[in-house]
Parts: sequence; C-alpha cells; structure tokens
Amino acid sequence: MDVDISRSTVSGEAQAPPSKSYTHRAILAAGYADGATVHDPLVSADTRATARAVEAFGGSVARDENAGTMEIDGFDGTPDVPDDVIDCANSGTTMRLVTAAAGLADGLTVLTGDDSLRSRPQGALLRALDQLGARAESTRSNGQAPLVVGGPIVGGTAAIPGDVSSQFITALLMAGANTDAGIDIALETELKSAPYVDITLEVMDAFGVQARKTKRGFSVAGHQTYDAGDGYNVPGDFSSMSYLLAAGALAGDDSVTVTSAYPSAQGDQAIVDILEAMGAAVDWGRDTGEIVVQNSALEGIEVGVEDTPDLLPTIAVLGAAADGTTRITNAEHVRYKETDRVSAMAEALTKMGASVEEEQETLTVHGGDTDLQGATVDGRADHRIIMALAIAGLVAEGTTTIRGIEHVDVSFPEFFDVISGLGASVRRE
Repeated sequence: MDVDISRSTVSGEAQAPPSKSYTHRAILAAGYADGATVHDPLVSADTRATARAVEAFGGSVARDENAGTMEIDGFDGTPDVPDDVIDCANSGTTMRLVTAAAGLADGLTVLTGDDSLRSRPQGALLRALDQLGARAESTRSNGQAPLVVGGPIVGGTAAIPGDVSSQFITALLMAGANTDAGIDIALETELKSAPYVDITLEVMDAFGVQARKTKRGFSVAGHQTYDAGDGYNVPGDFSSMSYLLAAGALAGDDSVTVTSAYPSAQGDQAIVDILEAMGAAVDWGRDTGEIVVQNSALEGIEVGVEDTPDLLPTIAVLGAAADGTTRITNAEHVRYKETDRVSAMAEALTKMGASVEEEQETLTVHGGDTDLQGATVDGRADHRIIMALAIAGLVAEGTTTIRGIEHVDVSFPEFFDVISGLGASVRRE
C-alpha cells in the first residue's frame, strides 16, 4: 500500500501508542511467570510475534479489546519444546528474546523470520548461549536465522559484545532468572543502546525479578520467580511520539499536544531535549503526561544516537527542515535494524532535495542548503523510515508518495489515522 502526503499543517491532541519495547518484555515476562495481566499493551505485528512465541512454549495469550488487556497464562519458567518452527516475522526483538528463552527448553527450538530478519546479526547471542551450555547454531553458519537452539542451560558466565545489540543483554537477563545458577554477563565492548537494558531491568523488577549492573556487565541470580501481582501497565512509546512531536515543531498550526507521555527508562524521551536544543518551543508536563510543542524555527545541532538509534530517522527529518547543519553521530549500529536506516534516510531525503552526507558512523544533513520537494520514496519495509518520511512530506512542496506503508503495523498501526486527525493531508492508495 502507498500513501500520498501533501504539504499541510497539524494541530490538536493525539495519544501516544503504548511502548513496543515495554510490551515485548511484559508479554515474555508474563510467559516466564505462571501468568499475568498486561494492561494497555501495544498490539502490533511485532508484539503479536512475541505473543505467538509464548504460546509456542506452552503458554496462552488472550486479548480483551474492551478492557485493553492481554491475559497471559505462562509456562512458569520452563518452556515446552515447540511443536513447530517459531516464526518471528519481522521482529528483531522477538527473535533475540525468544532465542534465549529457547535455551531453557529441554530439546530443540527452530526460529526464523522474514527476509529482513534473516539478514540481521545473531551470532554474538548464539556464542553466548554456547558458553552457557546450549546448542546454538545458525543453519547457514553465518550468524543469521534460521536458528536452532537446544537446552536446557543451567547458567554461568557469558562474554558478549555490547555494541551490536542491547537486545542480546536483555534476552540473557530475562532467561537467566529461570536458570539454576543465574547468568553473569561480561561485556567485551562498550554497551550501546543502554537505556533499552534499563527498560528490561525496570520490567523485570515490576515482575519481582532482580538483576543488576556489575563492573564487568550485568548479573541475574537464578531460581527467581516472575510475578506481576495485580498486573503490569505499559507506558506510552517515546519512539512513536517522536514523529508526532516533530510534526508539531515543523508543521504545527498553533500547537500539538501528545498525551500518555509519562517519564520512564526509555532513552528516546531524549527527543524532548533534542527538540529544545534545536530551538523548538516544547513544554513537558511530566506529572500530567502531556507534551505540548509549537511550530518553531529550528537550528541544526550535533547529536549522538549511540543510546537512541530509533530516533535517527526523526532527527534526520528535523535536520532537513532546520537552518544550518545537523550532524548525527555514533550511528553505525543503526545500519543493522529492519533496514540500513542511515543509508535509507540519506537516499530518501536526497531524493526529496536535501543536501546529505553519509559516512559509516555519521549522517550529516545540511538544512540550510535544503528545500524539500515532494517525491516518490521507498519506505524500505521499515516502520520508522515510513513514519519519518511522512513527517518530511508535511513540509515538502507538492506531494510525497511513500511506498509500502503497511509496515507501520510493526509499532504504530494507527499512525496515518492519527496524523490525519491532526490535519495532515493523507491519501492512501
């Protein structure tokens, strides 16, 4: 499916969708438990993949649309050997978290996904599981899915790089609580995307499971029990909010208010500081969970995304519409997402008339030399590329056509309805 976005203004109020990162972890934590109620989960293509994995391991997941909950019966720390291959679709989070969970099963689990997911690196996690006593292999011997994982592991120490994916750390910590000996993680390189591990520790704590940072990395004791008590509430998603806030700063007619924006461990709440640094008028009521942003003249800045890789597409669009130069650094790991997001944004913004320089770890956007023009651009089957380019379309002259918009279902299924409700000119084909 394609969409046409025409230059337009936006105003009003929109509710942020629930956090994808928290929902993944809450669903799996409820699976590790005897069961739990997850309140206000994000229901999307990615989180449905995690729910299917919990069911494959012997649990069950029932959604109550009226109550806005997921009722999950868990596998109580001991996953069954699945009857069939676990298809993680396009969800990298599902693949990584479930690979470690498979290490607890007394038998072999096979995991796969779509073309994009089968190209993403998993080798470091497989090596870590091998150190813990699991059979952990890539069927093509290239560190990519399909994967075969066999257990059960008893725990121990695993050395793993921290600059490939923080999801590897999350996967080992969540599984480690259900081992006999626990797991000590020794980081071989500096941890990137560290706030995502903070999210994991926060969710685990809410389920009564303790893990901690150490001098070498992280540690989780074994023989712990996941228990969410009366249930777990999923907060709003700052990654998804970034597009709405950017829309208000670039195309606002008066102001845009985003609700469900309560503080959490999410690194992507840095979007508020980034907008302010660029000169946007932003008011965040942390107690009320509301962020109000007004149309503002923006100036380019330098910003590192080592801890906030999902913000790169949004920052790139802000930079293209700002005066001066925006330099996005520490971005190499952003190339290993659903697509190479550094290259994807450079290509699409250049097609729209932006002056862009791409290096291995850096994306530089010369906003002062840019007049955005409508163009036909490829969403690269990547939800974050699609949504960021839609915001660019709001301020480009003419019409911007984005290919393959159905992939927003990964994290923000109602995205185009929401921006249309704010006044954006949206025509779906």
